[in-house]
Amino acid sequence: MADVFFKAGYIEAWGRGINLMIEECREYNIPDPIICEEQDGISVTLLKDIYTTEYLRTLHLNERQIKAILYIKEHHSITNTVYQTLNNLGKSLSTVELQGLLDKKLIEKIGTTGRGTKYVLSHSNGR
Repeated sequence: MADVFFKAGYIEAWGRGINLMIEECREYNIPDPIICEEQDGISVTLLKDIYTTEYLRTLHLNERQIKAILYIKEHHSITNTVYQTLNNLGKSLSTVELQGLLDKKLIEKIGTTGRGTKYVLSHSNGR
């Protein structure tokens, strides 16, 4: 069947479709497709936004970190002080948890240290 689609010009090359889907998703800064083997074939799920509670939970984030990502999504940035207030935490735990988000490349740090530092969503979307 694939040979017929190839000859008809509907597919570019045999075995290249999944790689093309992944490349296109990355080009448009959306998550990689979720590809699952099903009983009668495969299913492909395309996500338009990684910043959903459901998807963020798959990244093993705690609820405070998820709340912070959603806050940044809505307000465009967060500071350590706002993270502390939002989650009723002290500065040291807040710093550790923000660093965890940095390590996962979900957020980027703007500024070096102190009051001028803020965190924004990463352009690499966790990749």
